Amino acid sequence: MALDQNTGIAPYEAPEKDLYEIGEMPPLGYVPKNMYAWAIRRDRHGEPDKSFQVEVVPTWEIDSHEVLVLVMAAGVNYNGIWAGLGVPISPFDGHKQPYHIAGSDASGIVWAVGDKVKNWKVGDEVVVHCNQDDGDDEECNGGDPMFSPSQRIWGYETHDGSFAQFTRVQAQQLMRRPKHLTWEESACYTLTLATAYRMLFGHAPHDLQPGQNVLVWGASGGLGSFAIQLINAAGANAIGVISDEDKRDFVMGLGAKGVINRKDFKCWGQLPKVNSEEYNIWLKEARKFGKAIWDITGKGVNVDMVFEHPGEATFPVSSLVVKKGGMVVICAGTSGFNCTFDVRYMWMHQKRLQGSHFAHLKQASAANKLMIERRIDPCMSEVFPWDEIPQAHIKMLRNEHKPGNMAVLVQAPKTGLRTFEDALEAGPKA
Repeated sequence: MALDQNTGIAPYEAPEKDLYEIGEMPPLGYVPKNMYAWAIRRDRHGEPDKSFQVEVVPTWEIDSHEVLVLVMAAGVNYNGIWAGLGVPISPFDGHKQPYHIAGSDASGIVWAVGDKVKNWKVGDEVVVHCNQDDGDDEECNGGDPMFSPSQRIWGYETHDGSFAQFTRVQAQQLMRRPKHLTWEESACYTLTLATAYRMLFGHAPHDLQPGQNVLVWGASGGLGSFAIQLINAAGANAIGVISDEDKRDFVMGLGAKGVINRKDFKCWGQLPKVNSEEYNIWLKEARKFGKAIWDITGKGVNVDMVFEHPGEATFPVSSLVVKKGGMVVICAGTSGFNCTFDVRYMWMHQKRLQGSHFAHLKQASAANKLMIERRIDPCMSEVFPWDEIPQAHIKMLRNEHKPGNMAVLVQAPKTGLRTFEDALEAGPKA
């Protein structure tokens, strides 16, 4: 059988109801009036165990180019924490809706399609990428959709994310699900993999080339684990940075050329005032870190690219150690948003500081193809049941999660299932 050949869903019987329990399957294509969701409301912004609460809400209505997806499993990302906290902004300031359902990764079944949707049908097994746009401007038609004025992230800037029995997405967000993966493995990777793909390959002329060297912060996390694999697959060299020594073997196992433990150095946080005594101490320590890079790349060989996402804690060092004419590419600020750097090294050495935000469909599809072809591992670390979605986010907030990517079960009744029929057999009976 060809890779990921779609064999369809076998017929089954189920009653029609207004609300189904978690894991209980409606008839294929039947849309109940209501659904269960982990909802956030403005008046309870705070840590996930406070901000996330289970509610019964109306099931989404879809427009002509939209698709309703029965969510089998979902991924855990930092934007769910931000949505709950209301920091750096409250999602309610954007979408103006009374409640917010987070979740920007999902695997599931196409359950209903709008009347202008042509490429997907009820019963298709899919994963969802999180970029949305209105599709009617120059960037969406010949440019880069990520530059569109209407660009937004589903499940963060929209209120209809994946922590619910059903989610509403644009048809262009759907991609084929890798059939060799379980529902939870399929759900955990798209946001981080596609983000890493654009960071490495989406910013010409600094797109990654064979033989180049890339410093990867947070190498054992969701973003970092995919960066290491993509760099390795491209024939380049990844230098992974970790914060715990017990993560070294994991990162090396992904294909890193070498690993550095940042706790061996003391040059983190905002840059001290240039030429002050504190700055000179910082510079000495930062150059010690640079020497650790040379121990891997070779004396005098600075990295061509720095894969940044911690932000405030690491950015001064990133902008220092990248080579002349090299690029620091950043997609987040998990340690803080006040990034500082010594601008002399940027202008004199003509370095590029590049922001990067998720990916457009072509980039997400290219990344997903690598997963379908089994060239990339999803690096799923932990799976949480529906009832523990807040606890999964608490672990991420406190940096207590295991290396890799986390997933949560929604309609999939248990882990290890690879087909809808498996889920039907294992799930609660009406």
